[in-house]
Amino acid sequence: MSRPSDFRSDTVTRPPREMLEAMVHADVGDAVLGDDPTVRRLEEEAAARLGKEAAIFLVSGTMANQAAVAAWTSPGDEVILEAESHCIHFEAGGLARNSGAQIRPLPGRRGALDPSAVKGAIRDGSSLAPRTGLVLLEQTHMNAGGAVLPVEGLREVQAVARAASLPVHMDGARLFNAAVASGLAPSVHAACADSVSFSLVKGLCCPAGSLLCGPASFVVRVRRVWRALGGGWRQAGYLAACGLWALDRLVDRLGEDHALARRLAEGLAAIRGVDVDVGGVETNLVFALVDRAEALSEDLAARGVLASAFGDRRLRFVTHRDVGPSDVDAALAAVSAALRRR
Repeated sequence: MSRPSDFRSDTVTRPPREMLEAMVHADVGDAVLGDDPTVRRLEEEAAARLGKEAAIFLVSGTMANQAAVAAWTSPGDEVILEAESHCIHFEAGGLARNSGAQIRPLPGRRGALDPSAVKGAIRDGSSLAPRTGLVLLEQTHMNAGGAVLPVEGLREVQAVARAASLPVHMDGARLFNAAVASGLAPSVHAACADSVSFSLVKGLCCPAGSLLCGPASFVVRVRRVWRALGGGWRQAGYLAACGLWALDRLVDRLGEDHALARRLAEGLAAIRGVDVDVGGVETNLVFALVDRAEALSEDLAARGVLASAFGDRRLRFVTHRDVGPSDVDAALAAVSAALRRR
């Protein structure tokens, strides 16, 4: 049986053979005790690439975001973030559960916050209102179609936060996609926030792991949260070796995923019954507006093409290293055939 064309997410990527070889030969220790040399190398490399003082290797992007919020805030604080943020919709209510934080969602424009709206939402807790404790950004913004938030706008939001003595955290799960698409170094994007996370499991093809980078004192606080969340792992150098290999070899190729996503978007837009904002496809995510998205995803799966339904009308396709032009052709043929049956 042939493998399906899997566009559900870039998290479905498999480690290349050479990455697995690096994993097998990794020099390891006990990461909780702080003596895993490969984990330390990865953390140092991540911090250097993002222009931060320190970093910590965590299990997942969700854990990175949750740990960042817990380290920056106190229970009862309010977190300002865009209304369609990953932290609101895809982290199981973790901000309330793990940090005792309240969210202050603001409408954005393709995921970007309006600096004036952020300024107006900040509260000092001097009355009965909660105290604002953190501003949270997302780069790229998944629910906005993988949009790359303009650095100029991020800097304006950061300036508003700094004027109020507030930290800024960036959920940069696909930060390297933003860097490649914008032509700006990851450190340029990361400079717009006090702390930044990025994922190794998406376009970078690692089996597990995310990095959370920021000031050294912040990372010290995160290590306590990490332990409390049960995130301490031991011979994590095997996984860290995958991350080092990926950072050296897989970042530049993300542009191939972006080009493939645009090709897919153009093909979908030409199919009757599918609406795609081709111009809005900046990275490796393509959202297609269709009728009965869940039913269509099931029909496509029966035809060997996997995509994710987001609500009644949105169908998401994500390009990555493990799909290519032939998979795009298969997806377009399957969508066309499925819609002809309706």
